[in-house]
Amino acid sequence: MGVAMTQDDVKVFVDRDLRGARFNRSTLAGAVMRGVDVDGLDIDAPWLAEGTFLINGVDVVPLVEAELNRRFPGRELRQANNPDDLRAGWAAAERAWAAAVDRAVSMPDGAVDVSIDGEWSFAQTLRHLAFATDTWLGKSIRRLPQPFHPLGQPHAEYETDGFDMSIFAVEQPTFAEILELRAERQAMVRDFLATVTPDLLAETRPAAWWPEKQVCVLHCLHVIFQEEWQHLRYALRDLDAQG
Repeated sequence: MGVAMTQDDVKVFVDRDLRGARFNRSTLAGAVMRGVDVDGLDIDAPWLAEGTFLINGVDVVPLVEAELNRRFPGRELRQANNPDDLRAGWAAAERAWAAAVDRAVSMPDGAVDVSIDGEWSFAQTLRHLAFATDTWLGKSIRRLPQPFHPLGQPHAEYETDGFDMSIFAVEQPTFAEILELRAERQAMVRDFLATVTPDLLAETRPAAWWPEKQVCVLHCLHVIFQEEWQHLRYALRDLDAQG
C-alpha cells in the first residue's frame, strides 16, 4: 500500500492506492501530485475560477470556464457589473432553470425528490436557491428584519453556527409549493434588477453571515448569480444520473 510520511509539516504519500476515495468539503489547495494515475478522476470545485489548476503544466481553469459558458449560455454574465448586463444575466438564468424544471417534471414520478450520492434532490435545490435569495437580497441588500421563508433550505451546518433553524418547515412541502416559492423569489430578484442603478450597486451592506464585514450590493448579487449557476450544474448532473 505504500507509506505516508511528513516532510517539513507536509504530508507526503508515496505509492498509495486511493482508488475510489471520496473527498467531500475538503481542501486540496496547494496539493502537488507527481506521476499519478488520474484515469476517471472526477473533481467538482465550485471556486475553480478564483485560482489556478495545473495539469501537466497547463492551467486548465480558462478552458473549464470557457466550456461551462458554452454549455450554459448567459453564465458568462454572472460577474456582470452594470445594470443592463445584470438584467440580461438574470434573464438567462431564469430561462436555463425553466428548461431544467420542465425536464425534471417530465421524468418519472418522484424524480424531483431523488438524492444522488447524498446530495440535495432537485426539489431541495430549488428550496436552497430561495434561501440564498432571502439571504443575500432579503437580508443583506434589503435588510429585512425576518427575510427567510419557512420553506427555504439552509445548509445543515448553519445550525452549529447558532443560526435559528426553527423558522424552517419540518414537513416536506409539495413540489407545487416549492415551485410557487421559487417563482416568487425569482421575481423578487427580477424586480430589484429592473430599477437598480450604478449608485445602488456601489452601496455597502453588512455581509449576510459576517455583519462586521461590509460588502457592496453588487457583491451580494454576484453571490446570488453564482448560487444559481452552480446549483443548476449540480441539478442537471444529478438528473443525468437518473437516466
